[in-house]
Amino acid sequence: MTGAAEQFDVLVVGGGKAGKTLAMDVARSGATVALVERGMIGGSCINVACIPTKALVTSARAARQLGGAAELGLAVEGWRVDVDLLRAHKEDVVDGMVAANRQQFLESGLHLVIGAAEFVAPRTVRVALPDGGTRLIQGARTVVNTGTRPHLPPIPGLAEAGVLTSDDLLRLARLPRRLTVLGGGTVGVEFAQMFAAFGSAVTVIEAGPRLLPREDPEISDAIAGIFAADGIDVRTATGVGRIDRNPDGSVRVVTADGDAVDGDAVLVAVGRAPVTRELNLDAAGVRTNERGFVVVDEHLRTSAEETWAAGDVAGSPQFTHASLDDYRVIRSQFAGTPRSTTGRLVPYTVFTTPELARVGLTEADARAAGHQVRVVRLPVAAIPRARTLRQTTGLWKAVIDSHTDRILGAALLGAEAGEVITSVQLAMLAGMPYTALRDAVITHPTMTEGLNLLFAQLAPEPVR
Repeated sequence: MTGAAEQFDVLVVGGGKAGKTLAMDVARSGATVALVERGMIGGSCINVACIPTKALVTSARAARQLGGAAELGLAVEGWRVDVDLLRAHKEDVVDGMVAANRQQFLESGLHLVIGAAEFVAPRTVRVALPDGGTRLIQGARTVVNTGTRPHLPPIPGLAEAGVLTSDDLLRLARLPRRLTVLGGGTVGVEFAQMFAAFGSAVTVIEAGPRLLPREDPEISDAIAGIFAADGIDVRTATGVGRIDRNPDGSVRVVTADGDAVDGDAVLVAVGRAPVTRELNLDAAGVRTNERGFVVVDEHLRTSAEETWAAGDVAGSPQFTHASLDDYRVIRSQFAGTPRSTTGRLVPYTVFTTPELARVGLTEADARAAGHQVRVVRLPVAAIPRARTLRQTTGLWKAVIDSHTDRILGAALLGAEAGEVITSVQLAMLAGMPYTALRDAVITHPTMTEGLNLLFAQLAPEPVR
């Protein structure tokens, strides 16, 4: 290392949700802060993940509603999906949020550096700038928040076949007539159903025994039934042997048992890998695990002094709201009132149509943990608001501890489930018994009112 490094109170490497929020917050408090970002102002969520995909999910849902408009008493003719308009819609949403983030950065007083960072010593990075120059920056405290990127597995022919990742699919110039999706996890199912709504013939190939393998089997089965009704060809327990580019430009996926699936495009959605390889973390004294994720303790401290990691790169649940909570965990230590990640309750939503929202334990997880449980289920068709929406597909399920009557977990597959799950989460955080939701006076007709109906499935107290 040559030359004196520029000195800052806090150096944040990577501008994901945790990193950018921490950088702005600390800068507003009067500390000197350098935020080094490769180029995506606002992080991957705004640029290539949550925000653009959910903008397009909105378009896909509108297409589905137009297709079923007659059920709502509307005669709609002549509509079509226009890929240029889709892209403009997505980019308008993204550009607006990027501009808002850039303005917030400026107003906070942080020092934004665009470039690729590489550690050369503890809490010290050399930044390769876009113009070819470099800068040496050191922080008294340092946070790594570089996120993840789509994982490309070592499938023969994959590199040569020109497959797409979720990042690439957001930039397509035309809609594929046939789309093959490798992976039946969250990203795979969201894109599969989205492109089916846009008119693509979609095949999903999943190596595991079912879609969304971390979900309760009956919820996964319900998703599979919805996909079948949407015309999506789902092939589970199916490995991929190789991928080839056909002479006509199409892509052939050859399964492990010799079947062939031809498509105009192949999306690889089999997980994400941490952005750590290019960081030279050894020079910083920061340990990573065998998969490349930064090793942290319950306070998100790394193996190096005064160095933390946050968000996906630290192995936190891969959700923006989890990364935001990582910011709170680290900020609390800067303030001298440390809290930890231990025991936090992280909900999430899979933005299929209908949505799948989850919090807490599945039935199998609860039993494996030694709980004596009661299980309640409710078909979404039983909820009055679902009928007014003409969105009656889905199943709600909750798991209750038999001894305490507390809710251990819930899976809500149905319209607006992502909004309803917060009510369940808050009841769990407060330690309320399920009866609090069963007996709450909830506005009629709303989807949240379904919680009254769900928990009423349990036997009521005896009449005396």
